[in-house]
Amino acid sequence: MPKLYSYVVARDYGFAPNPFYGFCTLAACKPQIRQAAQVGDWIIGTGSKTKGRDGCLVYAMLVGEALSFDEYWNDPRFWCKRPNLRSSLKQAYGDNIYHQDPASGLWLQADSHHSFEDGRQNPQNTPRDTRTNRVLIGNDFVYWGGSGPVIPDFCGASICKIGPNYKSNFPEAVVAEFVNWVRSAGDWGYCGAPLEWKRPPP
Repeated sequence: MPKLYSYVVARDYGFAPNPFYGFCTLAACKPQIRQAAQVGDWIIGTGSKTKGRDGCLVYAMLVGEALSFDEYWNDPRFWCKRPNLRSSLKQAYGDNIYHQDPASGLWLQADSHHSFEDGRQNPQNTPRDTRTNRVLIGNDFVYWGGSGPVIPDFCGASICKIGPNYKSNFPEAVVAEFVNWVRSAGDWGYCGAPLEWKRPPP
């Protein structure tokens, strides 16, 4: 049976996760999940209590592959996920932002949601994001953003994480019941806009 990783999406901008262009990708934040999750596992993000969305599904993704940052950066499938801050919102929040300088090995960060407003590299985000040199990718996903359904209990247990970090120690029966529920919950793929697109920027 696959494992299930559950965490709270504290900031839902369509950046982490990024649900656009036919792939849901986790390429920033959550380094522990990006390190631990394997192909065939499920990742779910739930809403934030501070924004009145606790217990609601933001997204669920079946991990289909994992790439290094350089592999992700250079893969033509994901060039559309390189950020362009002067274009549409979904391009502005592109998550394909890291690659290594071939000469020095230093991390380069594209002008993006995780850099400074003037385009300079953010020295706080870079080490946290690149601590795990791994991008999780799925084309089998549902993303509801700020309009996801309330998640029921499965086998009498809640799968929603409270607070930071994540939880993944779910019995097989809970995972199986969750998968059955999410597969039958309605539409699939990109179903709703990120919550923060409806809010003024911080």
